[in-house]
Amino acid sequence: MKAVTTIIVGAGQAGLAMSRALSNRGVDHLVLDRGSVGNAWRAQRWDSLHLLTPNWSNGLPGAPYRGGPEPDSFMPVSKLLIQLETYAWRFGVPLQSQTAVLRVSPSGAGYRVDTSQGPFHCETLVMASGACARPQVPALSVAASSAVFQTTPAGYKRPSDLPEGGVLVVGASASGAQLARELQLSGRQVTLATGWHTRLPRSYRGRDIEWWLDTIGLLDERFDEVDDIERARRTPSPQLIGAAEPVDLNALQAIGIDVVGRLSDVRDGQALFSGGLANACAAADLKMHRLLDAVDAWVAERGLDVDLPPPDRPAATRLPQSPALQRSLTDGGICSILWATGYRPDFSWLDVPVFDPRGRLRHQGGVVAAPGLYAMGLTFMRRRRSHQISGVGADARELADHLLGHLDSRRAA
Repeated sequence: MKAVTTIIVGAGQAGLAMSRALSNRGVDHLVLDRGSVGNAWRAQRWDSLHLLTPNWSNGLPGAPYRGGPEPDSFMPVSKLLIQLETYAWRFGVPLQSQTAVLRVSPSGAGYRVDTSQGPFHCETLVMASGACARPQVPALSVAASSAVFQTTPAGYKRPSDLPEGGVLVVGASASGAQLARELQLSGRQVTLATGWHTRLPRSYRGRDIEWWLDTIGLLDERFDEVDDIERARRTPSPQLIGAAEPVDLNALQAIGIDVVGRLSDVRDGQALFSGGLANACAAADLKMHRLLDAVDAWVAERGLDVDLPPPDRPAATRLPQSPALQRSLTDGGICSILWATGYRPDFSWLDVPVFDPRGRLRHQGGVVAAPGLYAMGLTFMRRRRSHQISGVGADARELADHLLGHLDSRRAA
């Protein structure tokens, strides 16, 4: 059995950042990935996807953005993959690709890691397979007619993947809003089932919204500074696209998308929708204005009003006069359902008692409830930006320090 001090599971941005942090501290380690560098971006994202964060914000530890020609543009996934591969090569990341982790279990003073390429033993292990490893599909999906094609953003690549005819997109967060727009513009009639969502403008007062979130410090708010961290971690991703165009409900309705309430049930061949669309939209508008109020207050406190354009608030969400409460799934009007109902991490290979009764990983800022076990890249793990490329560097440094302290104390004992 091969032995190594630390194993990192996953060679995306989180795993590469942790590798860099461990190398800087002289910790012997190995990065395992079931595919190659950036595997999830390569295999589980659609063709037209661009990052939601501008180029200037997408640097990695030791390789910050250095003023390229398009700082405010949004890179396609193909360019991100080149960036990640170049990073792994430049810093000599000890990577073993095409190695699927099958099971991790306690073993002596560490963990046994069974893989498709044989077993390993490590003293510490970092799970960097990310927050979006497995799509969440509600149980009511099984009640849909077998004649209706069903998929998720992880399985969708392009509009031609879907049969001709109308599409029901379930979920109006970032993925749902983007794919509803793409499918509508491809000539499909899209119905968008909308529950609680996060509305943000792409830009405000002449700056990208990510610039504001970074500048006023919201992205660096820590997990131990909020009253209800689990609720904060469940906040829907904002309705943004990696382009200047808006994808809020007003913009989507303007291109002909039929906006309805949350999908509440599938029964007798009918998709049934909640009557709470107005409440969900009002709540999203209210939270958006609270954030923009915070931006305006930050500007006013620093006397910068004269240097910036005046506030340009988006119009209130327009509601359909009579949102549909049901749609037939048997008359041929809806031929496909795209379940944009979120993602969750996949720790099915982790045979360690570190899960709560709801199956969620128990951790404090990425320090898992088992000695020598860590996580990286989870939603609001240590900071609001933990799941973003811009957030993995700071998280990796802090967790690498904790990991090194754990190794030192164990060896001293």
